[in-house]
Amino acid sequence: MQHVFYKGLPCPAYRQAGGRQGFTRRTAGFTLLEALTVIIIIGILAVIVVVAVFQARSKAHFSRTVDEFHQISAAMELSYVANGAYPPDANRGLPNGAEQYITGGVWPLPVYPGSVFDWDHWTPTQLTYPPFQEVVQISVRFCPAGGALSTCTFPNEPWAANFDVNSAVYYCIKGPCRAHSSQPPTHPAYCVNC
Repeated sequence: MQHVFYKGLPCPAYRQAGGRQGFTRRTAGFTLLEALTVIIIIGILAVIVVVAVFQARSKAHFSRTVDEFHQISAAMELSYVANGAYPPDANRGLPNGAEQYITGGVWPLPVYPGSVFDWDHWTPTQLTYPPFQEVVQISVRFCPAGGALSTCTFPNEPWAANFDVNSAVYYCIKGPCRAHSSQPPTHPAYCVNC
């Protein structure tokens, strides 16, 4: 048997057909670095998908809330035309009897978990802070009446970052709308049509 030398060293695994050193090359499987790279890429893509889904869900909730505000507002305007006045304030709910003016005759439920629609119709004497003018609005409240801050279920939205028990997202129909009758118009809240 003839010995072949490669770079001055004997190389018994020399392949005569190709004339190259006989190192075998792996043809199947991944190296650890390749596997980690694939895992990192999949992880990044998963994070992007989760963020996109969360943002889409958040936008869908807000869009649906605005749409429901429009429906309730239209029903209240029809009630106003039929009765000559807006219904009185309904604490943590929508006024009884006015649902006949909404399509299907049933008030919608708010989309945010743990929240309620609140029909606010405050006279000037019911307001604690100026301006003292009639306020008519539809609110979505995230805390039970008289509840503590720990019982509130605020959405994870930038506009709800400073909310407290008196805060709300609302749709203003008439007057200097605000978060709550006991608070000034500058109290943390989010008006969708102001």
